[in-house]
Amino acid sequence: MRAVSPNLMSTWTAWFPILHWGRSYDRRAALADVTASAVVTLLLIPQALAYAVLAGLPPVTGLWASMLPMVIYALMCSSTVLGPGPTALRSMMSLAAAGSVAAVGSADFAAASALLALLVGVTLLVMGALRLGFVAHVLSRPVLAGFMTAAALLIAMGQVRHLLGVPLQADDALAFVRSLWHHAHATHGPTLAVGVGALGLLLVLRRAAKPVLVRLGVPAAVAGLVAKAAPLWVMLLAIALSHGMGWAQHGVAVVGEVPRGLPPLTVQPLLQLPWSVVQALLWPALLMALLTFVEQISIAQDMAARRREPLDANAEMRAMGAANVAAGLSAAFNVGASFGRTAVVADAGGRTPAVGLITAVLLALTALYLTPLLHALPMAVLAAIILTSLGALTDWGSFVRHGRYARADLAAQVLTFATTLLVDLLSGLAAGVLASLLLHVARSSRPHIAVVGNVPGTEHYRNVLRHPVVTQPHILGLRVDESLFFANAPYLEQRIIELVARQPQVRHVVLQCSAINAIDTSALESLRALNDRLGAAGVRLHLSEVKGPVMDQLQRSDLLQRLSGQVFLTHHQAVQALAGDTPSQD
Repeated sequence: MRAVSPNLMSTWTAWFPILHWGRSYDRRAALADVTASAVVTLLLIPQALAYAVLAGLPPVTGLWASMLPMVIYALMCSSTVLGPGPTALRSMMSLAAAGSVAAVGSADFAAASALLALLVGVTLLVMGALRLGFVAHVLSRPVLAGFMTAAALLIAMGQVRHLLGVPLQADDALAFVRSLWHHAHATHGPTLAVGVGALGLLLVLRRAAKPVLVRLGVPAAVAGLVAKAAPLWVMLLAIALSHGMGWAQHGVAVVGEVPRGLPPLTVQPLLQLPWSVVQALLWPALLMALLTFVEQISIAQDMAARRREPLDANAEMRAMGAANVAAGLSAAFNVGASFGRTAVVADAGGRTPAVGLITAVLLALTALYLTPLLHALPMAVLAAIILTSLGALTDWGSFVRHGRYARADLAAQVLTFATTLLVDLLSGLAAGVLASLLLHVARSSRPHIAVVGNVPGTEHYRNVLRHPVVTQPHILGLRVDESLFFANAPYLEQRIIELVARQPQVRHVVLQCSAINAIDTSALESLRALNDRLGAAGVRLHLSEVKGPVMDQLQRSDLLQRLSGQVFLTHHQAVQALAGDTPSQD
């Protein structure tokens, strides 16, 4: 038998890290993972049902979205505690995207939701294969905070109809207000009582359950996990009361028949959708892939830092991509990471990705044997579960913080928030991506350019406006604190020409390049033009402290041959060499 080459084995291990950590998996890790799996399953069951309803799909699809995706992710991930599953934000975005191409509740809508998950997964897989993990930084923190806060409000608006028992529109904030104004008088009393009661009980249990249990002698760790499973206890209580008191006969909407069984694995419904639907879902899929990875890597990095474990961003992207492909092929919807569920796994002592494998088995058993018990579950209770989970999405304080620090960041955050709230989720996210990119280009297009002078008694050069320094009247020393590219090169060229024009005695311009990490083709052309314009005015252009990678770039061009001046190792050497070349000597 031919031995497997080290390179091939390394590639397989990179794509399937289970081949690495699985070798050292032992009984202690298994016991810890089983305990964590049991706890997270108790938390996930009510969430999965609620988020499926939020996505406009039958509740059982929430369980489906948590089975095969978890298995695939566990095989491919580098994080020890992260796991994919339904989330409120992704469910709402899936509803908006699939609802734009098919009627909610129809077979085509279910197929479009699955297709969307498949497209999100393929996008992430391709990006992960190309090692594009850096795209996690495309969305700035202010923009992400504005989007998620507005999304939480839209999600909450969408659940009010289940609490009131009336049909309300929640596509955007204005539609919700108008709809609420017209239908508030038709509120169904029993439904409101059930929803408000569930909401109040959830809030009380989350705040008071742990302290009460601790006082009763329960260990703090166990009490905390019991409190986090509050949605399950409320759901079970609601099912018992609904069944015993016949809430459905009093007009309270319930989940109804939930099909028993494992998810179907088929692509036939997806293939029956017209090509126009695929085209319509491509842009939403790209935006959702970006958001899914931004959230995922943020949570994964935080947990990896706490546990002092390595993390591969590209492996995480590939794993989440494969998980979404699995969701699409199992008639489910877009999945992603959840900080709450991840924290529960960590708190419960989960040690390896096997937690996801075990959880998937427990959810499969639930789908096979326990779904008939969900028949009497009130929809208002699922709405209450969703509402109490939205706190993690909102960050109102960030508006104040960003406003104090940088008004441009606040403007981008408010733009994203308003667009999301007044138009829709996908438009808001698109506006956020555009705002982040425009802010980056705007800031980079006017880089900080400092006139520098020598700090007496040293070889250091600092900004003449901030430090007492010595300058040479015929030498203009400049430091550019930004890499040079198409957006800022013209500004640099014009700024240097203006400074030279104000100082007729200048004969040498020394560009200190210590902060320049790259020079693109457009910037190279600007440097050529700057060299020629200065030369025509009798001024020589010099470079100092050019970094190795930048010098490699310049040596592949003709700029160094055309340069009127020299390239110096340090800025101090440049000033010393040019100090004697005064205007009177020219």
